[in-house]
Amino acid sequence: MRLATRVAAAAVLATPFLAASLPGSAARAADDLGTPSGHIRLVAKSADVGVGWTWGNGTLTYGHHTYHFTVKGGSIAAVGYSSVVSTGTVYNLKHLHDFDGTYVAANGEATLGNGVGGTLMHNGNNVTIRIETLSKGARLAGAAQGLELTLTK
Repeated sequence: MRLATRVAAAAVLATPFLAASLPGSAARAADDLGTPSGHIRLVAKSADVGVGWTWGNGTLTYGHHTYHFTVKGGSIAAVGYSSVVSTGTVYNLKHLHDFDGTYVAANGEATLGNGVGGTLMHNGNNVTIRIETLSKGARLAGAAQGLELTLTK
């Protein structure tokens, strides 16, 4: 199955569960996630016409080491183009190999010029990333998103 199809399917299937699991306040969300186990920084671009595509790269700081990773993914119900710089806190990462995977999030973005946002992303290995984004461009997105993060050698 093509990556875009897998990511879109995972995002669609996860949307109801993610929406139900998102806490009502940002302060409570941070408390519910537990102790941070790492941090990420990523730079990505998104281009969308209905179904969108995101690509980029980033770094994970975990256990006093820095690891590089790639970003690929898709979104549904989006139109436009944006470049994004994101920072995030990683939770529940017990083994480095658990970082790899498709992360899903139910979120939205509205960027015209400069924009800011944030979301929680979860993968199948129980790893959660609380991410904050700064974006530039012209993009409107309001649905599920799936990002495949893969450590590079």
